[in-house]
Amino acid sequence: MEFSGKNALITGGSRGIGRAVAEAFAQNGARVAIVYKSNEKAARSTLDSLPGGPHFAIKADIADRESVKSLVDEAIDKLGRIDILVNNAGVALDHRIDEIEFTEWESAWEKTLAVNLLGPANIMYFVVRHMIQNGGGRIVNISSRGAFRGEPDMPGYAASKAGLNAMSQSLAQKLGKYNITIGVVAPGFVETDMAASYLNGPEGEAIKKQSSWGRVAKREEVAAAVLFLCRENTEFTTGTIIDVNGASYLRS
Repeated sequence: MEFSGKNALITGGSRGIGRAVAEAFAQNGARVAIVYKSNEKAARSTLDSLPGGPHFAIKADIADRESVKSLVDEAIDKLGRIDILVNNAGVALDHRIDEIEFTEWESAWEKTLAVNLLGPANIMYFVVRHMIQNGGGRIVNISSRGAFRGEPDMPGYAASKAGLNAMSQSLAQKLGKYNITIGVVAPGFVETDMAASYLNGPEGEAIKKQSSWGRVAKREEVAAAVLFLCRENTEFTTGTIIDVNGASYLRS
């Protein structure tokens, strides 16, 4: 098992992409700690699905900067050390500039940036210090094709993911000397609860036809890209952004 002896911390690990990533690491020998905000039932269900272990669930709000250090400390205490960090937790809130009041606009931006950008930044701050002390590690941040193509109804979401991309590449340049790699996976639509309202709605078929495959990504396909960035002998991929969108959006 290629990740035997490795420990992974995964935010938003109880559902969707995060659960698929947790399952993939556990199936390949890693011990896993998943972070969830409130859905304990989903977190327990995910833990029950994981082979090996022991694995752990940590309840925390990554948008609350006071709790971030505590969740990292708890993960270190439970796992012993963190070899891999996957920043997956995220929110996507509609805030259409031509339809809402300023207070709603401002609130949506603040909530989105707190979870999608500042949360990962703060978690990386503490995890990177731990990794430096322990000889290195791998970090993967989950972004979105929206960072490149734009999201007219969710501009804060697109901006937060573009910021996550830029932060990841900046830190990839900074941290190589510590044997820490940082990669990014940028999916399009994925078969998750977050996307269900779109995929099951009137635009669902059109969304699927954006790709020549006639479908959206499977959670396991995103997880496979995450695992690739964490494998041995992939150090020189640091700073890479892997698109997982079935050629539905191509960037130069």
